[in-house]
Amino acid sequence: MPLEMNRDVFITCAVTGSGGTQDRSPHVPRSPAQIADSAIAAAKAGAAVVHCHVRDPETGAPSRDLALYREVTDRIRDAEVDMVLNLTAGMGGDMVFGDTENPLPVNPAGTDMVGATERMAHVAECLPEICTLDCGTMNFAEADYVMTNTPGMLRAMGQMMTDLGVKPEIEAFDTGHLWFAKELVKEGILDSPALVQLCMGVP
Repeated sequence: MPLEMNRDVFITCAVTGSGGTQDRSPHVPRSPAQIADSAIAAAKAGAAVVHCHVRDPETGAPSRDLALYREVTDRIRDAEVDMVLNLTAGMGGDMVFGDTENPLPVNPAGTDMVGATERMAHVAECLPEICTLDCGTMNFAEADYVMTNTPGMLRAMGQMMTDLGVKPEIEAFDTGHLWFAKELVKEGILDSPALVQLCMGVP
């Protein structure tokens, strides 16, 4: 996979963003209806791709609830707006540690660790055109937590995406993620050309 950049421009709109964005602006949508309406409005304004996470409608907290993803997807598709739907597959890998002298056991209040099949359940159910593949383990300098994406997990999830016919959007937060994305293509887990998003400016 050569690192050749396609110069064609298209706009992706992430209508909620990831993490606890509901506390940063009153305009962040929470309910499936609000998320779908925001996605449809973004497409009508010129976005080619909408990137969706779902939220607990009561608290606004990030969720992996399959029914919420199903409702968002159905509402968007029922609107018959010309857009590419991108669902996150990044959730389900969070580990929150204890203090620096006692990191284990992990804090169950913020830890959300599940297997590859569960992380991909909403993708298999909704079959979006694109879903994300965060190509490495990282933190966001916000707390003592790690978003865990082991090579084995990424290979398993990447193969599921390929088998489902859903195009992975590789989320590259550093150069090592690009290296691993090339490995996944070389191993035949992901098809070439790969779709890569450079996630820049993240703490």
